[in-house]
Amino acid sequence: MRNILIAFFIVIGFTKKTIAQEIITPAIPKPEREFRAAWVASVANINWPSKPGLSTQQQQDEAIALLDMLKKNNFNAVIFQVRPQADALYKSNIEPWSYFLTGKQGQAPKPYYDPLEFWIEAAHDRGLELHVWLNPYRAHHISGGQPSKFSVVKKHPELVYKLKQGYWWLDPSKKGTQDLSAAVVKDIVKRYDIDGVHFDDYFYPYAEYNGGEDFPDSASYAEYQKTGGRLERGDWRREQVNVFIQRIYKTIKEEKKQVKFGISPFGIWRPGFPESIKGFDQYDKLYADAKLWLNEGWIDYFMPQLYWQVNNIPQSFPVLLGWWQSENTKQRHLWPGMNSGIGGGDKNSDEIINQIMITRGILPKSPGAAHWSIAALLTHESLRNDLLKGPYKNEALVPESPWLDNEKPIAPKVSIEDRTTDIYIKWNPAYEKDDFKYIVYTNYGGKWSYVILNYKSRFLQVPKSIFADAAKLVSQKLQGIAVTAIDRTGNESVVRIEQVF
Repeated sequence: MRNILIAFFIVIGFTKKTIAQEIITPAIPKPEREFRAAWVASVANINWPSKPGLSTQQQQDEAIALLDMLKKNNFNAVIFQVRPQADALYKSNIEPWSYFLTGKQGQAPKPYYDPLEFWIEAAHDRGLELHVWLNPYRAHHISGGQPSKFSVVKKHPELVYKLKQGYWWLDPSKKGTQDLSAAVVKDIVKRYDIDGVHFDDYFYPYAEYNGGEDFPDSASYAEYQKTGGRLERGDWRREQVNVFIQRIYKTIKEEKKQVKFGISPFGIWRPGFPESIKGFDQYDKLYADAKLWLNEGWIDYFMPQLYWQVNNIPQSFPVLLGWWQSENTKQRHLWPGMNSGIGGGDKNSDEIINQIMITRGILPKSPGAAHWSIAALLTHESLRNDLLKGPYKNEALVPESPWLDNEKPIAPKVSIEDRTTDIYIKWNPAYEKDDFKYIVYTNYGGKWSYVILNYKSRFLQVPKSIFADAAKLVSQKLQGIAVTAIDRTGNESVVRIEQVF
């Protein structure tokens, strides 16, 4: 009988201990994951810089204001246009300085600085990924002044056509065009610490750019036929773009595997896909077989421009997003582009928030979206505030990209220093080049919370206790901490809990 009682008390003891441990050391919450980006357009000075010819200080002040706004509102990425018309918002030996910087193509900023380098460092300091946005085929924009002697229009006239609306366009079928744009991408990826390369919806130009007439590439097509080519003209054009997209993906990965490649095509593939959808046919008009690129996984993230509202039946946001997800056979990131420029106010805030929530529902494993454009967020304070009070209330990490890298980084080495009323948490990275962010978890009274810090952070001071209920003066003691590293593809290191009390 005595042995039975001893066994009974041992079981009870272990049971109580197990329950106590579960209360004191609950599971650490996983940080929110969601891609939150805004486009920053430089072409025609849409977003930045606000006009050509600003001083270096004015350009930098404008950039910081934009990035601070994104940081304050819990965004985690910026898509920055660096090649608006076969020119550069960075130091390049391939293409001239952009007209939209100084008002004179080929002229560097004065005093000299490298805008892309500046944007990258400022973005990373704020915990934002920076994706460079390039236009692969636009040679000259109607708002870009006269083509200078440095322009591709002058240097390679054999590659370009002047369209009736005044644009110049590179011929996508020409090897020289593909070589030039691929060289630009390779150069940027090699020399700059970017997080992504981004193309938008401009492939073969919209017909209105040429007065409604077809793209003037008859000579190129005739040359193709002369060498034995059998494809119909539309199929031949699409094939040129397909080959180029594959090439760009390979070029990026050969330089830096962790740099993501994303495309933001027109939001409809073809009318009738799915059945209720009507509208522009990018497959037939822009010669962009965007569905194929998604099906084949030639991109890391796919960002269809779904600029229509939820209840717009012919182009419904959730209907189109659901269809694109059904085509996402390689399970790449699918982060739609949203038209945040519809304005502020309760009605428009509700529309954008509803679209974000729909995205989270359809894409629970990798939610995210990009807002067109950053101007909408600047202009409409009510939209910013509603996002921050609602779906963007908490900070979020960019979702992982396991097909690029699924190896956890090594956890930083953590030390704790008692400073009377505070705890001073310090850490050293195990492999500094691998770390992009740090997360500091704290456990007060059995409840964990976290803060996300940038790659330069090495310490955080936290109180030993906090008031859980200020009115009743109920305090909760700091019981545990943990510090983890997040690498460039979003992987988090192993969580190691340091007990404080």
